[in-house]
Amino acid sequence: MDDAVSYIPGICSSLTAAGYSVRFRGFSALDLYLELPALPFLWAETNADIAILARFIENLRFPGVEIADAAVDTPEGTCYFRCLDSDEPSTETKDRGFPLLSFAYDWQTRRFQDPLGIYPLLRELRSGKGNFFESAGDTALLYNAGGRYRAVMDASLILARYDFETAISKIPAFAYAPGSDPSGSLPGPEAERAFLSCLLVSPRPDRGLEFLKRCGFLRELWPELAAFDDVDHSKEFHPEGNVWNHTLETFRHRKPAAGGTFDLRLSLGLLLHDAGKPISDSSGAHRFDGHAELGARAAARFLERLEFEPPLVRDIFYLVKNHMLPAALKRLPLAKTAEIMASPLFPTLMELYRCDESSSFKGLDGYYENSAAYQAYLRNARNPYRSADGKKLKKLGENRAGIV
Repeated sequence: MDDAVSYIPGICSSLTAAGYSVRFRGFSALDLYLELPALPFLWAETNADIAILARFIENLRFPGVEIADAAVDTPEGTCYFRCLDSDEPSTETKDRGFPLLSFAYDWQTRRFQDPLGIYPLLRELRSGKGNFFESAGDTALLYNAGGRYRAVMDASLILARYDFETAISKIPAFAYAPGSDPSGSLPGPEAERAFLSCLLVSPRPDRGLEFLKRCGFLRELWPELAAFDDVDHSKEFHPEGNVWNHTLETFRHRKPAAGGTFDLRLSLGLLLHDAGKPISDSSGAHRFDGHAELGARAAARFLERLEFEPPLVRDIFYLVKNHMLPAALKRLPLAKTAEIMASPLFPTLMELYRCDESSSFKGLDGYYENSAAYQAYLRNARNPYRSADGKKLKKLGENRAGIV
């Protein structure tokens, strides 16, 4: 279990050794209990105040009360701390949000805390036989604080991580207890970035994203993504549907890495690979002219608005700009492809291509043929007796361009 909470075990242990409480709550506790790969964000609560946290944690930052009282970024991810006033179970876990998110994990005792009695439902979810929104009935829809955006974001992440069976069309956009805020404030860039990242590394982001669309969330907050639903595809090439349907289908074909994790870089590439189609020109048989280049720029603007790190933005730019190239590897001259294939990101680009092709129900013959072309390039690139295009070098010592 300690491996699953590896973000800052030393800090948590130091705080509890000094007499302060540390509890993981909500999604962080649920993932531990359900034995799912940890998200790149950890939500914790403690009765240590900010001044005390600053003594224990270097590079502590303050993301704003909308998200947490304090945060620390680690190589494994970001940990958000909510500071409590006492040792009592917090209103954050007891009285706020969906009942499922009341679940907590005490770092010192290594025990789970279940203030609202949701263990029976969690056991069903853990066995793969349960579904939260149907099994919990009306209580699952009670969301008594946090505003509309928080409710929709939490519900969509529950659908993407835990509940794969409930029909999305049957779930109200949000539900409130009497007196709750009917609107809520718009989430800021960091909250959006954390939410989108968690959604995309979950097993079924397509469910969460479809729920966001039905709730009107995309139109309000991410209009770039909502525009996908306005662009039709030729049914001959995309029987799965329009750009939105196609994008969601690509996530169904991802392969988890060791430990069951899903790659955020690939997932962002899949989400945005056709971002240029809504803004590209189409005339006659020429549809979506230049959409890869346009999409790369649109994807970069979208990610920059959510304040993703520049290296990741550059990686997604590469994936989106070049996502059409793998389908043509076997017929393009090496002069046009060698530099792109030399990138360490090219294997991820090939995986994006595989998911893209699979979602269109085309079969993978083209993928395997072009993968063979890439493998041939790699073999020749390592062979000192052949040029990068496979031609024999005339004599030992001749360089790879064929010049003595």
